[in-house]
Amino acid sequence: MCGVVCWLVGLNFNPKPKPFLSIFHACNRARGEERKFYTLVGTTEVNSLGEKRLTSRLKDGYFWAAVLIILATIYFSVATYLRWFDLGFMVGQYRFNHWLGWTGTVFVAIFTPLYYVSKRRYPKRGKALLGIHVIGNLIAFLLISVHFAHQVGRSPQYYPDLGTGVVLYLVMLVMAFTGIFQRFQLAQSQGRRWRFLHVSAAISFYLVIFVHVLHGIELI
Repeated sequence: MCGVVCWLVGLNFNPKPKPFLSIFHACNRARGEERKFYTLVGTTEVNSLGEKRLTSRLKDGYFWAAVLIILATIYFSVATYLRWFDLGFMVGQYRFNHWLGWTGTVFVAIFTPLYYVSKRRYPKRGKALLGIHVIGNLIAFLLISVHFAHQVGRSPQYYPDLGTGVVLYLVMLVMAFTGIFQRFQLAQSQGRRWRFLHVSAAISFYLVIFVHVLHGIELI
């Protein structure tokens, strides 16, 4: 009996590795190598997909048109704010910069719902309609930006009551940039968030423009 106990104790404290432990460690190493392999493959696939998207984006004429319009928006907004251009001349009963703002706002207000209806009725023309939607809205945003810059750049004694105009411009800003992120698949992992913000901004646009018009004609 003592011999058996001594044998068991000696077995338990035997410093030599057990066969089943060797197999266990080998399996763990194999699993680790497998995880590394699939991680490497997954990373390679993601990088390859990113490169394809970048290549496709650089070959997209709409992408470069959008970039040019954004640069033009920045330039003309700064130039208008600093009064490099005088856009305050009268056209009919209103100043030219007001006509620019109204033109951009009316385009967005009319074409946005028209686009969503048309792309469902004419799915084969979806790409062309999307191009008009994106580029048209960016041009509209350019016009609205010039109008907003002219208003903000006015001298203190003639400074306007911006009121809902600031809110409307911020809503337009969100609409424009979330639309760009969706169209050209920028930060694709946040795609649902861009769509939510884009739709929310579009709905807010109509609510704010309604209040803005009432405020402009002094009904509220």
